[in-house]
Amino acid sequence: MHSVDLPLPSAPNNSAPVVQTWNLGKTYRTGFWMNQKIESLKSCSLSIYQGETFGLLGPNGAGKTTLLKTLLGITRPTTGKAVILGKPIGDRAVKQKIGYLPENAYLYDFLTAWEFLEFIAGLFQLPKSISRKRITELLDLVGLAQSTARKKKLKQYSKGMLQRVGMAQSLINDPEIVFLDEPMSGLDPMGRYRMREIVLSLKQQGKTIFFNSHVLSDIEQICDRIAFLALGELICQGSLEDLLGTSNAYQAIVANANSETLTPWMTNLTKENNYWHGQLKVEPNQFVTHLDDADAQLVSIHLARPSLEEFFMQQLRDRGIEVSR
Repeated sequence: MHSVDLPLPSAPNNSAPVVQTWNLGKTYRTGFWMNQKIESLKSCSLSIYQGETFGLLGPNGAGKTTLLKTLLGITRPTTGKAVILGKPIGDRAVKQKIGYLPENAYLYDFLTAWEFLEFIAGLFQLPKSISRKRITELLDLVGLAQSTARKKKLKQYSKGMLQRVGMAQSLINDPEIVFLDEPMSGLDPMGRYRMREIVLSLKQQGKTIFFNSHVLSDIEQICDRIAFLALGELICQGSLEDLLGTSNAYQAIVANANSETLTPWMTNLTKENNYWHGQLKVEPNQFVTHLDDADAQLVSIHLARPSLEEFFMQQLRDRGIEVSR
């Protein structure tokens, strides 16, 4: 499989990027004498546009959080530059328009969710009338009952509930851009589902979302465009169609059949170990009905294009990055 390099894709609907980086890099010094260098981020160039959900994928230690913290002004870049909403990173006026959910958010144990959100609203100097309205709306958005939020201390919350409170605090200022660092981390299937629904509701509101994760299935379901980061290097970016192709064809494997039975319904037929492999000419439901009538057995069926996981693993192999099994 060939790599796909899309350093700065064309703007959707001719819109200007709300986040853009040029050759952004970050090097840390380490060792007893601070004489060793670690390149956490290497020449990263990307663009994120108004209203899109952009997913940054990569294995643990790839540099995803470093990139996110650099964009937020938490850490300074060693090389390159970046702008958010047309201003250099770290601009104080821009920070008022940004929401941020860290991977491991620190929440005050002895506050309730309501008290904690009131505290965050105070940092943004929101008037009391506005903050009460926002807190009520946000607790409803993240699925926490107001009565519970008023009485229960955060130290009594589950991991999933704390993540939802963290999401609420990232939205208290009604930001234009929301940065989410591994928002699904440590969540059970129900918690991940709830978090996905929250992100999709933000997308419907027109928020621009920078979504940072190593869980490929979440990215595939939520994001408009994605980028892959490995060993600090941005290796490719684009929409799923850009990266995986636009084919909607299905591949199938069939047992207990012969070529005469399958030829009207499949093309590119090959036989391996008594199993027939080929591409469907018809919709999958029609094909399954035909197999039932012919007493044949469907072994597997899948889209002809590679999955996001297959594509990502191939990108790593193409660059000589070891993929553990």
